[in-house]
Amino acid sequence: MTARELPFVKMNGLGNDFVVFDAREEPARLSDTQIAAIGSRTSGIGFDQMIIVEASPMGVDAFMRIYNCDGGQVDACGNATRCIGRLVMEEKDTDRATIQTNAGFLKAYATGNEVRVTVDMGEPKLEWQDIPLAEEFRDTRVIELQIGPIDEPVLHSPAVVNMGNPHAIFFVDDIEAYDLERFGPLLEHHPVFPERANVTLAQITGQNEIRAKVWERGVGLTRACGTAACATGVVAARKRLTGRHVTVTLPGGPLDIEWRESDGHVMMTGDTELEFLGTLDLDSLNGGKPEWRRETQGAA
Repeated sequence: MTARELPFVKMNGLGNDFVVFDAREEPARLSDTQIAAIGSRTSGIGFDQMIIVEASPMGVDAFMRIYNCDGGQVDACGNATRCIGRLVMEEKDTDRATIQTNAGFLKAYATGNEVRVTVDMGEPKLEWQDIPLAEEFRDTRVIELQIGPIDEPVLHSPAVVNMGNPHAIFFVDDIEAYDLERFGPLLEHHPVFPERANVTLAQITGQNEIRAKVWERGVGLTRACGTAACATGVVAARKRLTGRHVTVTLPGGPLDIEWRESDGHVMMTGDTELEFLGTLDLDSLNGGKPEWRRETQGAA
């Protein structure tokens, strides 16, 4: 490996995939254009989010910096927190880790199953100014927002919540009946969301069982979004559609979500996968087409 090569780890949580760089000893500085090139699924490594692990300024186990595949930085990603939590716990041979993010401190816990990780996502933000919204809504369980004709909207009246990033959740009878790839961009960029929003279609399928599809801001349709699953569980409980402990099944698989009554924290549990270790040639980024190689096959 030369000085111009950067090792990385490719991981995923229920198919929500990440390229992870360890910058705790050597900084990893990449431009938005370079990040987008690495994230390309046709000419790059491909990812939903790029994660840079740095030393924590507050002295906890690690600081996690999160970038979407468009190069934009975001504050929270639940599935990435589970993956980074797994790496840190394995590295330190411990059953818990504290990860600092721009959204605050998140604690990860081993579950006894080496691939399954629980993360304490903290308390949801429920007030309109904290989500944030561009105008006041007294009850964020239902806000005035619709797509389509006024007299016959296609989607309308979502609930909104912040789980480290803004979420809008539409409960519908059948999530497959709506073209989220078409409506997602319109809703993500709706003027009511000054910081854009993740958009979820949710369907109650049984007692404390929910199916969901997610349009993630800066990413698009995704196989899994941990913060969206948390937001969906919180909203379902607030609307009395379910209890406070639910299974949210995304295209990538199920997440166990518990909104604890004792302290208001949201606990998220699900599987992680280590796909492979690789090396990126940094000089190749100047040409816009990243060159990289797979070093070892990962283990589940």
